[in-house]
Amino acid sequence: MTKKERARAIVEELKVLYPEGICSLNYPKPYELLFSVRLAAQCTDERVNMVTPALFARFPTLESLAQADVSEVEEYIHSTGFFRAKARDIVAASQMMLEQFGGKVPDNMEDLLKLPGVGRKTANLILGDVYHVPGVVVADTHCIRISGKLGLTDGTKDPAKVETQLRKILPPEESNDFCHRLVLHGRAVCTARKPDCQNCTLRPWCDFFQKGTK
Repeated sequence: MTKKERARAIVEELKVLYPEGICSLNYPKPYELLFSVRLAAQCTDERVNMVTPALFARFPTLESLAQADVSEVEEYIHSTGFFRAKARDIVAASQMMLEQFGGKVPDNMEDLLKLPGVGRKTANLILGDVYHVPGVVVADTHCIRISGKLGLTDGTKDPAKVETQLRKILPPEESNDFCHRLVLHGRAVCTARKPDCQNCTLRPWCDFFQKGTK
C-alpha cells in the first residue's frame, strides 16, 4: 500500500468516526477565528471558548478592537496564558487589517503571515475554514504526533516539513477536515500520554501499532 493509498484509507475512516470535521473553536466572524487561534497557543480550545464571548461582547467590531487599550484586552484573556503578547498582537493585527486589508482577514498566505502573531498553522486554518482553499494542512501538535505514528510522515516534529509531506499524499479536498479530525482523534483516542491502541480503528494503517505488535 502506497502512502497515498494509506492516507486515503485513513481519511475515510476518520470521516466515519468524526463526520463533522470542524474546528472546535467557536467563532461567528472570520477575524474572531483568527484571534481565537492566537489565544489557543499554549492553551486549550475549551478555555478559549470560555474567554472569547466576553471579549467580543466588549469589543464587537474590528474597529473597536483596533482602538482598544491593550491592558483592557489583557484583562479579558488573562487566563489563556501569555496574555500580554496575545493582547498586543490582537490589537495590532486589528489595526493592520483595517489599514492595509480593507477591514478583512487576508485570503492568501503571504498577507496572512504579515499579521502580528500569525504563523503558517494559523494562516492555513484561516485559508481552510474561512476561504475553503484546497490542500491546506494545519500542522498542530495533534497532527504532527499522530501523522507520524500512522507513518504518513517520517516522524519529523518540524511543522513545515509535516505540512509539506502531508500535502503530497492527502487528497486536497480532504486535507483541512483531515487535520481537524486528527485533533478530535488525538483528544478521544490517540492521546499524547497514553494512546488507546486497542480501541483505535486506525490500527490497520498505523505504523506505531504494527511495530508494537511484532
